[in-house]
Amino acid sequence: MTHLLEMLKEIIKYTGFANITWGHFVMIACGLFFLYLAIKKDYEPLLLVPIGFGIILGNIPFLEGAGLQIGIYEEGSVLNYLYYGVVKGIYPPLIFLGIGAMTDFSALLSNPKLMLLGAAAQMGIFITFITALALGFTQQQAAAIGIIGGADGPTAIFLSSKLAPELIGAIAIAAYSYMALVPVIQPPIIKLLTSKEERLIRMKPPRSVSRLEKILFPIFGLILTTFISPGGLPLLGMLFFGNLLKESGVTKRLAETAARPLIDIVTILLGITVGASTQATTFLTWGSILIFVLGAASFMVATAGGVIFAKVMNLFLSDEDKINPIIGAAGVSAVPDSARVAQMLGAQEDPKNFLLMHAMAPNVAGVIGSAVAAGILLGLLFNTAM
Repeated sequence: MTHLLEMLKEIIKYTGFANITWGHFVMIACGLFFLYLAIKKDYEPLLLVPIGFGIILGNIPFLEGAGLQIGIYEEGSVLNYLYYGVVKGIYPPLIFLGIGAMTDFSALLSNPKLMLLGAAAQMGIFITFITALALGFTQQQAAAIGIIGGADGPTAIFLSSKLAPELIGAIAIAAYSYMALVPVIQPPIIKLLTSKEERLIRMKPPRSVSRLEKILFPIFGLILTTFISPGGLPLLGMLFFGNLLKESGVTKRLAETAARPLIDIVTILLGITVGASTQATTFLTWGSILIFVLGAASFMVATAGGVIFAKVMNLFLSDEDKINPIIGAAGVSAVPDSARVAQMLGAQEDPKNFLLMHAMAPNVAGVIGSAVAAGILLGLLFNTAM
């Protein structure tokens, strides 16, 4: 009988019930909330379903240190091997390859001045970088946190994997959370900073872009951006390569593979492992909470920066060339959600005002801009991180 009791105690010791903490409850609730947003509210389900489920998966309690090799931070576990693609920055360039293969840069090529809106939206990155430094984060950690303002999950993961790997989980969750909440966060900021008259501005239809321009853009875009920011080469190289596969017209199968099966597979792996990295015993700290607060502030500043810069540009443009400042908010690199928000807000004021194609220009410029900013920060700070 005693032997049976000892066996029972040993079995109970390894169950989740014996190892549960309040932190596990909190994180499982967060995972359920992410699933609610994705399934019920349809907020970025392709991102939030894997991440939400991953949060639950990573917070099933177990006896840590027992050598079971099941936790994401335990060497030899399956999740740990899959997480290697996050820690070493392998998944983000593959995501960028797929984004490039799906992206049409025609709107940007037809009106290049809108690229400035994508650049202006990156101000959130650098303001948050300075704020994080003031709050006691190291330069490397502050840089990784600041990138959240670009609303670019893959870029945030890539930079944090190089500069602040200890913060990858918190930064990745924050970045993808704000990407998913673009339709909630951006409209109030846009309305606060614009007048009804400005929101009614109708822009000239974009000009037709030739096939030659579309082919030359990824080639010269790669050369120009990587000469400015060599640190962004893995991201920018894959982005422009994917776009060339699409626009060349001779690699249709490769472009379709990059734009569909490849990016879907990587998104699944990235989402589930990033979610699982929120294991309560290592993730739930005051530092993680502060990262979420700074990330929110960074994203809001980036949105405001794009809108305000559009208003400034209008001071120097003729009436027929004026920009609807709503599209300035699309300068963050949440493609294509920010552009859709711009279209939605424009249509609310004037159902016949079509802003989507115009908004895509700063939106794709924001993708490039955040990768360039990450490359610059990596070049400046990587050696000091060693």
